[in-house]
Amino acid sequence: MSGTSSALRPPADAVAPVRHPDAPAPGELLGAHYGECFGCGGEQLHGLHLEARAGDGVRITAEFTVKPAHQGAPGLAHGGVLASALDESLGSLSWLLRAIAVTGRLETDFVRPVPVGTVLYLEAEVTAVAGRKIYSSATGRIGGPDGPVAVRADALFLEVKVEHFIDNGRPEEIRAAMDDPDQVRRARAFEVNP
Repeated sequence: MSGTSSALRPPADAVAPVRHPDAPAPGELLGAHYGECFGCGGEQLHGLHLEARAGDGVRITAEFTVKPAHQGAPGLAHGGVLASALDESLGSLSWLLRAIAVTGRLETDFVRPVPVGTVLYLEAEVTAVAGRKIYSSATGRIGGPDGPVAVRADALFLEVKVEHFIDNGRPEEIRAAMDDPDQVRRARAFEVNP
């Protein structure tokens, strides 16, 4: 991405990312980490309902369809919604590292308008890791993997402990997630950037 700030350039001692041995297999649908997540949750009426799949290495692909509720200007996706789609895609990379991480910084380039009804095809990858810092980038294309580039982002995610969410989240939602009898859903609620 052109113009990336120095905060998003990995330091000299950064290392190449390593896919966790227990990461989902390439092609596997990652699913929602939390039903109420605006980005991937199925329980959010006007959410993105973004669907991400594990790719090779430390990469994912994702898709979301721009709905009328996602408009900014008439007939066009709101820039904040597009930034959310990029952020959700980048956050999904945590599945491949098996790390709990949150967005520290996100820089987005808006290349062209994205009309309502468009399927935005997203690709994201981790580019480097330095301690708790995870550097990544994403691209959104109109209509498919070979479509024109509409949006791009570079990001810095920070690895955190589950206490980050427990200490800072709304108690009602934290309790509901912690009390979920489905242990898999309970664990996944805190696995990726909410």
